[in-house]
Amino acid sequence: MHSYSRQSINQADIESVIAALQSEFVTQGPRVLEFENAVKVMVGAEFAIAANSATSSLHLACLALGLRKGLRLWTSPNTFVASANCGLYCGAEVDFVDIDPVSYNLCPEKLAEKLALAAQENTLPHILVAVHMCGQSCDMEAIHRLSKQYGFKVIEDASHAIGGRYQGDYIGSCRYSDITVFSFHPVKIITTAEGGMAITNDPALAKALESLRSHGVTRDPAELVDAGQGAWYYEQQGLGYNYRMTDLQAALGVSQLTRLDAFVKRRNALARRYNRLLENLPLATPTLLESCESAWHLYVIQLAEPDCRRHVFDTLRAKGIGVHVHYIPVHTQPYYRELGFDWGQFPIAENYYHAALSLPLFFDMTEDEQDQVVAALAEALNAN
Repeated sequence: MHSYSRQSINQADIESVIAALQSEFVTQGPRVLEFENAVKVMVGAEFAIAANSATSSLHLACLALGLRKGLRLWTSPNTFVASANCGLYCGAEVDFVDIDPVSYNLCPEKLAEKLALAAQENTLPHILVAVHMCGQSCDMEAIHRLSKQYGFKVIEDASHAIGGRYQGDYIGSCRYSDITVFSFHPVKIITTAEGGMAITNDPALAKALESLRSHGVTRDPAELVDAGQGAWYYEQQGLGYNYRMTDLQAALGVSQLTRLDAFVKRRNALARRYNRLLENLPLATPTLLESCESAWHLYVIQLAEPDCRRHVFDTLRAKGIGVHVHYIPVHTQPYYRELGFDWGQFPIAENYYHAALSLPLFFDMTEDEQDQVVAALAEALNAN
């Protein structure tokens, strides 16, 4: 248990990658399309565009939605830095909205307050990135209502959340958003080693995402400015990037996706078991909202005495137990402090961070391993 999470690779996964290696295509080929189709069908959306990472997918999503210098992106401070960096990549200004202390997600009430003030000051965001922390959806219906009222676009950063549900629908249906982004990093629910995907129901956004993913180049005769040049001809019609996923990654993704429900079911069972085993310790276990079925990428506890976290963390790590802390608030990072942010601006996220400790949670985790985590945690708390 030297990591808080890990991939689960079986023989079928290995054989799928070997088959891709033995095929004609090893880079962007038919397996990428197969993976995209499988994900969009599963979540009930119209379009899926795979990329080489979720960070790339977030960047593509911002570009497709027209984010640029002079515009603003807002997100949660309780996230990995990529959720905010994607705005900076586009030259936009970035700001944050404090979190709800129950779900750890961006708080719709704080968002409404900040939007009302921004409307008066003419500083409304162009894009809101709603991060589904730990695998549990934000209150997307409330966020959607505010997006219509104030005229901003919504990206769901569902890097933690493939396989989770909101109001009965799979996260990724884009019922309340313009684009949803998934991550397939090895510590996530399913993996392609590295990889991401942007999901949308808007054909114009899908077309933009696909073009931007591959240099802004098209070979489609119907789109060419100077048609009739010959079969070799292509045109760069915008400034894009090389964010393509390989067929090797996609082959692994297709195989992994067949076990997604099993992965999520097991993670939920382990999370419920943690809840029972930890109920008498001086800590708070995560809260799952009624509207949500979490994918349980992370299991984060809140210690009753935050000052003991360093002792608990070091003690468990010394025993080979891969506890972690998710996340250091983005606005407190040195780079963001140079942009004018500082401690004290988003107190709920900061209080959450000071007490947060992520316990190991992964598909192949045994109950014996989980018992070891709980026993070591109890011992460290009692010894403090």
